[in-house]
Amino acid sequence: MKIYLLPLLFLPHLALAAPSAERQPYTCDNGSHIELSPTPLADGRPGAMLHFADGTVSLPQVPAASGALYRADEIRLHLKGDEALFEDGKGNTRRCALGNIAPASSQAVPAAASSFIDISGSVSYLTRIALPPDALLIVRVQDTARAGAPARTLAEQRIELAGQQVPIHFKATVDRDLIGKKARVTVSARIERQGKLLFISEKTNPALKNGQPIPVEIVLKQVARKTR
Repeated sequence: MKIYLLPLLFLPHLALAAPSAERQPYTCDNGSHIELSPTPLADGRPGAMLHFADGTVSLPQVPAASGALYRADEIRLHLKGDEALFEDGKGNTRRCALGNIAPASSQAVPAAASSFIDISGSVSYLTRIALPPDALLIVRVQDTARAGAPARTLAEQRIELAGQQVPIHFKATVDRDLIGKKARVTVSARIERQGKLLFISEKTNPALKNGQPIPVEIVLKQVARKTR
């Protein structure tokens, strides 16, 4: 299964030009060092490569209201100016500064550490039919508050199912700063095959309750086949 997180807001902190871009050193408040190089992913999407002493991690860019956010699974890197906030996916957060001078450990971690929320859930359908191996699941997180206006897409996730069957789990990261006070955040989903729509969600699926994310269970409806 391949998961693609598509960047909807490209707020460049780095000039993502060539894979051979010079590494930028960061020193973190726990005394560790990381290096960052702007590197487009194999499919051409903007991304960054994190270099550690024992290996490297490739992170695709995802939407952010300010700075630049890169994420792969639970690993996040948020850049703002000369500072970087790194979450290693194990509950550890490092506050890092560009160059060889570490930020003061007594300083509080900036609000960016909690400004991103994960919208997660599952997609299923009731029809007793198997999905073709080349089916594609598309999940969109949107703000649908504006009556009569097109929904504003906050995040989109495309999952190549490669034979996977329902229920299919998803998780998308949304910058909380993209969500206005009157926002109505919902999730929709559809399953396609070679551009042809197979299943689609028809009901509204709220993603937040009292400003906090809630599990979203989406039940799709099969699209009727056209007969000649």
